[in-house]
Amino acid sequence: MRELNGMSVLITGGGSGIGAGAARLLAQGGAKVTITGRRRDKLEAVAESIGAGCRVVEGDVTVQADRRAMLAAAVEHGGRLDGLVNNAANMYRQPVEGYTEEFLLDAFNTNVVSGMMLSSLAVPHLEKTRGAIVFIGSTHTRRAFPGASPYATTKAAVEGLTRVMAAELGRRQIRVGCILPGAVSTELNLRAGLFKPEEAAGRYAAVAGLHALGRIGTETEIAEAVEFLLRAEWVTGVGLEVDGGIGLGVSAPP
Repeated sequence: MRELNGMSVLITGGGSGIGAGAARLLAQGGAKVTITGRRRDKLEAVAESIGAGCRVVEGDVTVQADRRAMLAAAVEHGGRLDGLVNNAANMYRQPVEGYTEEFLLDAFNTNVVSGMMLSSLAVPHLEKTRGAIVFIGSTHTRRAFPGASPYATTKAAVEGLTRVMAAELGRRQIRVGCILPGAVSTELNLRAGLFKPEEAAGRYAAVAGLHALGRIGTETEIAEAVEFLLRAEWVTGVGLEVDGGIGLGVSAPP
């Protein structure tokens, strides 16, 4: 396993949820983390909780100029780049008969293309450090939820991308992995308007029984998987299911 202390990691979507959890855990281990997102207040709150080991870069991961700025800031902050965590994403739900081209293209641009483009920019830096790229997928590719086909399709694309990118970049000693989280209480569904904040606890309680372990996960548990993929030197091309067993298809007990 590579040493976490001193590692330089860029995390997109670092202002909340899994991205914030990963930033905190990695920084606790001595990594220098650069977090990005569109909401400066959220980013600064996370950075304040971490300290000097965290740098904030406000920007939109779908904009090429912003992607270049994020990468440059991470390299400056950490002195190099050891890891890229492509976490920024949005939840997209639309019924099959209601598909609109603009909606679907936005989903793919945000959840797939932006990570591809940022990874492309990061390759020269990661080659120097024999670093790693981590994508955040979803259990939506293991268990079908009606209405979520746009989101599930983008996450399926990320899984396929992980394997091909790992095969292509392996000769340059760059590892690529993908984490497939189960249900975790984050802002993703709230931002999508799927439920109100006061309804969140009830919604997550309702899906807890779909997990073999009987509960939803935490940001820290996903962050631990992020750390593993960044540090494991002989692991690449994997889709790591960190889902409490929701992908097994169990049903809540009667």
